[in-house]
Amino acid sequence: MFFRITLPLIVPALVSGWLLAFTLSWDDLVISQFVGRSGLEHVAMVIFSKVRLGVSPDVNALATIMVLIVASGIVVSSMWMRYQNKRRERDMRLAAAANL
Repeated sequence: MFFRITLPLIVPALVSGWLLAFTLSWDDLVISQFVGRSGLEHVAMVIFSKVRLGVSPDVNALATIMVLIVASGIVVSSMWMRYQNKRRERDMRLAAAANL
């Protein structure tokens, strides 16, 4: 029952929570500088240190990859929602036809 009822209901909340956490993690550069260990560099800190010296092609490539990942996630999500709406409408029509 969890996979048929509960999980489909909470998937949008889980995905939006993950996207919000992912987006806010890029904003917390100052916290990452204070909390991070000396031998460990987070991606945001590497990007910040490279941008400080001038934007290099690898930073541009990383930004392009990040934009493509987010854009593909949005496209897949919209296609999935469209599929679910069509499936829901079909089920409602079948249920209405069965009741007549």
